[in-house]
Amino acid sequence: MGIEFNNLSALNWLWLVAALAVIASMAIAWRRRAMRAMIDAKLLGKIAPGFSIWRPAIRHSLLILAMIALVTAMTDPRWGTQTEEIKRRGADVMFVVDVSRSMLAEDATPNRLGRAKSFIDDAVRQMAGDRVGLVDFAGVAAMRTPLTLNYGALMSSVDDLEPKDAARGGSMLGDAIRVAAESFSSDATAGRAIVVLTDGEDMGSDPVAAAKEIYEKQRIRIVTVGLGDSRDGGRIPVDKDGQRTWLVHDGQEVWSRMDPNTLREVAQSAGGLFVPAGTAQVDLGEILQRSFADLERGEFETSTIARAIPRFQWPAGIAFVLLLLECMIPDRKSLSKRSQVPAATLISVQRGGA
Repeated sequence: MGIEFNNLSALNWLWLVAALAVIASMAIAWRRRAMRAMIDAKLLGKIAPGFSIWRPAIRHSLLILAMIALVTAMTDPRWGTQTEEIKRRGADVMFVVDVSRSMLAEDATPNRLGRAKSFIDDAVRQMAGDRVGLVDFAGVAAMRTPLTLNYGALMSSVDDLEPKDAARGGSMLGDAIRVAAESFSSDATAGRAIVVLTDGEDMGSDPVAAAKEIYEKQRIRIVTVGLGDSRDGGRIPVDKDGQRTWLVHDGQEVWSRMDPNTLREVAQSAGGLFVPAGTAQVDLGEILQRSFADLERGEFETSTIARAIPRFQWPAGIAFVLLLLECMIPDRKSLSKRSQVPAATLISVQRGGA
């Protein structure tokens, strides 16, 4: 049976406990030396027959042990396991990513495709229970990850995205929207949404019509995220014979610009939102949380997980018992009537000392 501690940083409090232990030890030692220096041991027994130098030491020791037990409780010790069934509820969200060569433009850092990957990572980190999937597109759209609750598998596919030189040139945004829409189950009870990350360039696939059609028939909402500079744009780097250069067409360097108009029309046609990220860093996760707040949440499969059982009550209980014992120990021993010193004796001792 293994023991795990979920808050090991609490052990830093032991430095304070150690400091208090040192101070208490020094105080007890100083008190003992002072008593021996001022009063003879035999005389001390007559003047203060109930006095004990060791009782304060025992009380301080119990207090220090109680503090150590409390620090142990603060580390959140756990051992043993218990099973728990978790029902997942959420919406269905399909990410659609442009992987055409224009996404290599470096007007967004490190480039548009790299920024899209970063946005998806941020968004997935803030999701809880939503099923997610991935479609990429350039000249041809393709399903990369079907809807899943395995966020790790999705991010693995996202990390593997690379620009494509497709047989059909350019970007077919409308085809990608249709492929994403087909991935949703027709009888699903969960709300459905598509998040498109692209610079908006399209080669005649009519994305506005595709967005309007799937919204009217399937009520699938679309959020478009525009990547890249919409005014100056950026050049597209290429590797030629091991040398870095720029894409050229008809003797001219190709400059790619983000098309906000198309992306805005797509989002508006599907009851969604256009996010003009451009070259800036935005919190896509927060934006999607607000945009999808009213989406209906469906119930997905129930999973069984094993959790370690918290056991902080044990060291906390030990600390409580030690504190009670510390309170019950007096500084002086209780005296019987026989052992009590007569007042006349004390007076004679005082006169003798004078």
